[in-house]
Amino acid sequence: MPRLAANLTMLFTEYPFLERFDRAAAAGFTGVEFLFPYTEKVDAIYNAITRNDLHMVLFNLPAGDWAAGERGIASREDHQESFRFGIFNAVQYGVVLQPDLINCLAGKTADAKATRGILVDNIITAAEQVEGFGATLTVEPVNTVDVPGFAIPTTQDGFDIISETRHSNVGLQLDIYHSFKMGEDPMAIIRERGAELAHIQIADLPDRHQPGTGTVNWQELFDTVDQSGYNGWVSLEYVPDGLTESGFDHLRELGVLG
Repeated sequence: MPRLAANLTMLFTEYPFLERFDRAAAAGFTGVEFLFPYTEKVDAIYNAITRNDLHMVLFNLPAGDWAAGERGIASREDHQESFRFGIFNAVQYGVVLQPDLINCLAGKTADAKATRGILVDNIITAAEQVEGFGATLTVEPVNTVDVPGFAIPTTQDGFDIISETRHSNVGLQLDIYHSFKMGEDPMAIIRERGAELAHIQIADLPDRHQPGTGTVNWQELFDTVDQSGYNGWVSLEYVPDGLTESGFDHLRELGVLG
């Protein structure tokens, strides 16, 4: 049975951020992740994790001006100083919070071939830094339907970048929503390469809501994960349709959430 984690940036948004840890634990989650911790005091996050006996799964490196539409700066030659400061900032939080994974969003680029060397070098630099406190760096393919120009749009692109880094501390984060949007079959990917994946995130199709609201066969997906050799967490990264806590019925029916 997959270990489910709650993404607290996406779920329980009816509550202040630090209260979401309590709500996640009460709903039966034992692991959490979030996009960015950097607007909160690290000790406050640590206390929210420990008082609920939660496992810290993942957070992202700083990714530029999110509100303005940036989705990472690792491919940006004009953001090298900001990227390196972002690594420094992530390390300060990571040392305290001890996540399994730190995710690096490649961001948008007008010319993926021209910026590829910058991206590879930045991934290597980040991987070396987060390894110091025991985390694995992940790279995440993001679909170019929702985010035109994203530098790593497909799963194979992600694996190719990882191969180019030749670094043992870089893994792939597979978000099945992004994979489906790119016309891939994420179940086949998990079946064939599950043991190579560092992290999996899920949402239903087509509207990125909770499992049971769309077209994904969730029993098949969870069975595939169980049989694939994947040993990480499966994180819920979706936009709830309605109140968060009323959206877990299908997961409970399947027996993957208590």
